[in-house]
Amino acid sequence: MNKKYNTVVFDLDGTLLNTLEDLADATNYALQQFGMPVRTMDEIRRFVGNGVRTLMIRAVPEGDKNPKFEEVFNCFKIYYGEHCNDKTCAYEGIMELLQELKDKGYAVAIVSNKIDFAVKELQERYFKNLISVAIGEREGVLRKPAPDTVITALQELGKTKEEAVYVGDSDVDIMTAKNVGIPCISVEWGFRDRKFLLEHGAEHLIKKPEEIWKYI
Repeated sequence: MNKKYNTVVFDLDGTLLNTLEDLADATNYALQQFGMPVRTMDEIRRFVGNGVRTLMIRAVPEGDKNPKFEEVFNCFKIYYGEHCNDKTCAYEGIMELLQELKDKGYAVAIVSNKIDFAVKELQERYFKNLISVAIGEREGVLRKPAPDTVITALQELGKTKEEAVYVGDSDVDIMTAKNVGIPCISVEWGFRDRKFLLEHGAEHLIKKPEEIWKYI
């Protein structure tokens, strides 16, 4: 990787924000309401990374073939909407990194498989003065690993893909960056470990946010 990048596009869950406990609490609340077995934190960690519907398909016995699935999923969405910030917080070192990126003039965006309005709400709550563009799934913008969210973010920033790197914590992020045609920096503090990331094609790994400077 050369160091000619001026734009950094971040995944959200597992990269900037640790949302795992709130997702786990909402998942298990919904499962309990319908008499279904609850899931462990390790199971939830394996289930996340490709949107909340996929999370619940993996968590509910028989997935979306379960006749109660839509009811359980709706229960999850209502509860998570009310409790999505109970325990969620930025990972250690993230706020300092974002401030330094801003101070040095980098363009920064968030892309996520969450619904677009939720991504914008989280950006406003946690990163209001640090990140100007936040893109989620919406009509005409396909979810990752399709390149749409990243391409839309770059358009809103007024940047080209040649100027950008992508930062994420999952195999979906690696595929997304590949589909856009930009380098991916994979983080080891998120929902997937180093072994998993390497097995899924990770080329540039960092253990702490400040290590990003090796690549940009």
